[in-house]
Amino acid sequence: MTRWLALAVGCLLVASLLTGAAGPGVPDTLILWQIRLPRTALAALVGGGLGLSGAVLQGALRNPLADPGLLGIGGCAGLGAVLAFYWGVSAVFAPALPLAGLAGAAVGCAFLLGFAGRAASGPSLILAGVALSALAAALLALALTLAPNPFALAEITFWLMGGLEDRTLTHLLLAAGPIALGCLTLLRLGRGLDGLALGDEVAASLGVPVGRTLRLAAAGVALAVGAGAAVAGGIGFVGLVVPHLLRPWLGERPSSLLLPSLLGGAVLLLAADLLARAAPLLLPLHQEPRLGVLTALLGAPFLVRIARQVAPGGMT
Repeated sequence: MTRWLALAVGCLLVASLLTGAAGPGVPDTLILWQIRLPRTALAALVGGGLGLSGAVLQGALRNPLADPGLLGIGGCAGLGAVLAFYWGVSAVFAPALPLAGLAGAAVGCAFLLGFAGRAASGPSLILAGVALSALAAALLALALTLAPNPFALAEITFWLMGGLEDRTLTHLLLAAGPIALGCLTLLRLGRGLDGLALGDEVAASLGVPVGRTLRLAAAGVALAVGAGAAVAGGIGFVGLVVPHLLRPWLGERPSSLLLPSLLGGAVLLLAADLLARAAPLLLPLHQEPRLGVLTALLGAPFLVRIARQVAPGGMT
């Protein structure tokens, strides 16, 4: 399965580099390096980070509906970016937008670990994430309500829908390091996640440092998801859907899902980005649909199916 996913990533990378607004074709060198390469690389990085984060959280929290958005890090990254819009900093200094998003994610991670406390557990991490999500959502609503002018409001709303168009090499360079560090951190948690799947007490009896594993999981998710949200806006459902798609082939063991989920997330977001680019060529649309909206449309029915499967008396 991992080999097939890696092959799919490679094929989609090539297809994405060769597909533009006018359809497939070999682009000019400047277009390839300045426009298509950053967009393609960010789709793979952001999707991989989201898919891996979802697999880690579902294993660590023993919750099949756990999603990277559960911890509120993406909301904090979005809040940081919105503040850059609000104060007009992004109009003067373009890298201020991803930098502010990264700063928001870092602050969110610090608050999350502080709320959860030193003796972190699954329930405490969930409660801290819910509190952080609510706080970020409230501050985002306040910023939208107090937007200085209709143009700023429209720009903020458009960015929050998620997308990868017009991203540059600067965005790629800013996001690649934190996402890669977060993914490396999460990939090393396989043994701890296998223990946590049996319960905190059993994991502790097996020598798994429960609190440390959960804190590393939160920090890794914050890096991978926060950096992705800082450059791509709000893109949901990837972390929820990908592990569930892979479990029928790979089983329920959390460690066996980590690398395939990273590759599967990259496949899903690369495919969704290609679909967004192709939509104006196939449908009577004046512009590309927002990537975050597209993943939500694809993921919402899947969420209903998962909820019915895990509900008492539902299908297994």
